[in-house]
Amino acid sequence: MEDGKAREEISETSRLYVDGELAATFTLDNRTPEKQAIIHISDTHADHSYALCGEIVIEGRDGHPVTREVSSEGTLHSPDGHTFQAMGAHDFTDFFLMDPTSPATAQHTTGRTGACTVATS
Repeated sequence: MEDGKAREEISETSRLYVDGELAATFTLDNRTPEKQAIIHISDTHADHSYALCGEIVIEGRDGHPVTREVSSEGTLHSPDGHTFQAMGAHDFTDFFLMDPTSPATAQHTTGRTGACTVATS
């Protein structure tokens, strides 16, 4: 998986979960504008659920920092041999994984989801 800081981003901290298990953590800023992680999945020919969680800080239109929650989920279809990129859309309110060479390999639920909600007692 690859993640890179967009021009509008000030910083990003995100976590990737595959099948409910933490697979990678990405912390991006000006000193670390991109990061890659190799993720091993036991059955690479099956479908696997994923969730992207965390927060991203962007420069708002008025020049002030704006924090957006990263909370999305989707499905990876037979991910063996694919390189997925973390993407942001809709003014950094929708986040998903995508393999630009094979867009059908990753499917996501548009918008924020409850995938990253932590139960509290």
